[in-house]
Amino acid sequence: MNFFNLCLEIILSNDIEYKCDATVKLYNQISSKDCTLSFDKTLVRSIPEPGRPDKPELVHPLEVPKRGIGTTIGHAGLFHALAHIEFNAINLALDACYRFQSMPIEYYRNWMSVAKDEVYHFSLLNEHLATLQYTYGDFTAHTGLWDMVYKTECDVLVRMALVPRVLEARGIDAVPELRKKVLHIKDTKGAAILEIIHHDEITHVKYGDIWFKYLCDKRNLDYTDTFFSILEEYSAPKIRGAFNRESRKQAGFSDVELDKLLLR
Repeated sequence: MNFFNLCLEIILSNDIEYKCDATVKLYNQISSKDCTLSFDKTLVRSIPEPGRPDKPELVHPLEVPKRGIGTTIGHAGLFHALAHIEFNAINLALDACYRFQSMPIEYYRNWMSVAKDEVYHFSLLNEHLATLQYTYGDFTAHTGLWDMVYKTECDVLVRMALVPRVLEARGIDAVPELRKKVLHIKDTKGAAILEIIHHDEITHVKYGDIWFKYLCDKRNLDYTDTFFSILEEYSAPKIRGAFNRESRKQAGFSDVELDKLLLR
């Protein structure tokens, strides 16, 4: 079985259960000492849109209703939005494997580990939605989560800079603040799920940091200069709201980078 073909097959699947189960199975295969997968390069196809179920209906980000979490529908809407992020993150991690087919084996093991974690997070969130009498697909969701794939498909260095070290790093900023709000409405189960997600996302950003620096070393590039050059070239979003310095340092950011990020 060709690993890259299997990644593509899972990305394109519209079936949630298959996508989740096949991702975990592929992670187990690649992480086994007796791995039987082949890593023969394939022609990388453009993927206009990953496979997804008919629902949720996707709309422009500005069209997604904003609701306070003090109501049942607002509470459920928050967890639906998080489930949507995690579902898309499965595809993002698989795409990091499929699109860049000349990396060391440990790179693919790391990103399949991320994909497996995202499956777990999605499952936890969807199960929690069920306790609120909703399921994934019951709300609209936005279309912007796959855009960064197109922006970064040209170069694995750019992907490592902008997905883990920007998008997921914003997650480790935001989740602790969300957890406080969820605890305020006495949703202890939801808060516990957010704690798991926060812990795992630090590891995901760390993987991005490791491979970003690996690629910089191979190309004789300075880490900080290269990171900020990519941020400007690709018009990466600036930091807004909470900034989790401690978690970002655990994930590999330097104090120099963090100080500079706050000044952008």
